[in-house]
Amino acid sequence: MIIVNNNRNDFEYDIHSLVKAFFPPEDVVVITPGNPRTDQISGKEILAKIDIVFLEASETQAGADSIRCSFESQKEQCADKRAVHSREAAADFSKRRITKDALKQCLYHLLQEATGQNLPWGSLTGIRPAKIPMKMMEEGHSDEEIRAHMKETYFTSDPKIDLCMTVAKKERDILNRLDAKNGYSLYVGIPFCPTTCAYCSFTSYPLAKWAERVDEYLDALEKEIRFTGEYFDQTATGIRKNGTGAVERTGEAGRRHLDTVYIGGGTPTTLLPHQMDRLLTMLETHLDLSGVHEFTVEGGRPDSITREKLEVLRAHQISRISINPQTMQQKTLDLIGRRHTVEQTKESFLLAREVGFTNINMDLIVGLPEETIADVEDTLKQIEVLAPDNLTIHSLAIKRAARLKMQQEDFSGMHMENTWETIDLTAAYCEKMGLEPYYMYRQKNMAGNFENVGYARPGCEGLYNILIMEEKQTIMALGAGAITKFVLWPKEAGLDDSREAVKDPRIVRVENVKDISNYLERTDEMIERKRSKMEELGLI
Repeated sequence: MIIVNNNRNDFEYDIHSLVKAFFPPEDVVVITPGNPRTDQISGKEILAKIDIVFLEASETQAGADSIRCSFESQKEQCADKRAVHSREAAADFSKRRITKDALKQCLYHLLQEATGQNLPWGSLTGIRPAKIPMKMMEEGHSDEEIRAHMKETYFTSDPKIDLCMTVAKKERDILNRLDAKNGYSLYVGIPFCPTTCAYCSFTSYPLAKWAERVDEYLDALEKEIRFTGEYFDQTATGIRKNGTGAVERTGEAGRRHLDTVYIGGGTPTTLLPHQMDRLLTMLETHLDLSGVHEFTVEGGRPDSITREKLEVLRAHQISRISINPQTMQQKTLDLIGRRHTVEQTKESFLLAREVGFTNINMDLIVGLPEETIADVEDTLKQIEVLAPDNLTIHSLAIKRAARLKMQQEDFSGMHMENTWETIDLTAAYCEKMGLEPYYMYRQKNMAGNFENVGYARPGCEGLYNILIMEEKQTIMALGAGAITKFVLWPKEAGLDDSREAVKDPRIVRVENVKDISNYLERTDEMIERKRSKMEELGLI
């Protein structure tokens, strides 16, 4: 365990993430005046202690704000057993961004000195690193200025700067083809899975326990879909409330156009063919899909895919699907609870090609229990033969609700490690397959300070992935556990266009309850949450 004593009730996430990046296997506890966390550290073996002290100008000889960081190792795993290291950096506590950058720079240099490590991402800990070059490009900065900023401010390595720049440019070019501000995207969550995988913490439930209530769930979804059409989609042709408070159509043009639809989960293809047909027909009935650029259905588990289901998807003109093996190592599939075979993955993929799908995504996870770099390369070789149009490489992130975290005794002693050599290997294979990076994000609790990268053949990029990652467009989200994200640009957010702050939209989230039973009982309440927030924001 690493203990961090912070004398301010602030910057806990940034401190935790950066320390964790240097010590991936260790638990990191950040103690603040407002949260001593004594229950988390009692009786634990301590590897190192870090002290972070924010000093007001009146407390320093220089008469200026500063941050002092010190590191004391307790075990020989550190570069110098029992060594004490110290760093201090000037700051300006009246400016949060400057203070945050100074803190992370000071802490990074301290940990770099104490451990002898250089991190490829430097001090960057945010989940959307491509946002930095994207924003600077929009502000008119040159490539050289962006590179210098990332190197000087965050100490990012050249390869990771290259990746950020490539992704940002690809995203910018794709987004420039859209009128994202006046459009919206739709997410529909199907929270059922054949079984729950050991690493997963998404809202998902074993289908066997819910099979008799799937149609009831679709009934609830239809209410949310109808609401979206009436209050949001251009098929509503404009609405208003009459004197009695009821909604009526005005014949005016609708507010937004629908750009992308993404049916995710869970595993949407756990739906029976007639249930999938019903869901897609509901969307076609209540929404105007005529301008949709991309319609994705996440097939996910190969053991949930059949010819009849694929034919239903094709009949409804679904343009993009996912068939996600996560690995092509049977021993790993068995270990993590994915009850399908490697052969089923291959059969499902080839069947989808036979039915006529020309844009198929596959997901892989590196860092899974007991897998070696040789296993990962074997998986990549098998994927190369299939030649998917998209390949998303995830670094294992063990979240709090995942079985790998909650039932650690079942996986104790197992090798779970990712390396930069493995990440480089996946990038090399994607390049060999003609796939280019087009979006990227990072997660908490990742097995190492790595990233997730989506690769695609030119023209097959996942538009929805870019829109949700770069927060450029409102995402209406329906179903249990779905989170709607309203992206409000200057006039919608009530900001003066002359203010510099208008370069960044305001993000407002509205969450649906996660539990399926609660969702079914409270669907009307979920709809009212959205309606009330849209009214508050002036969207209706």
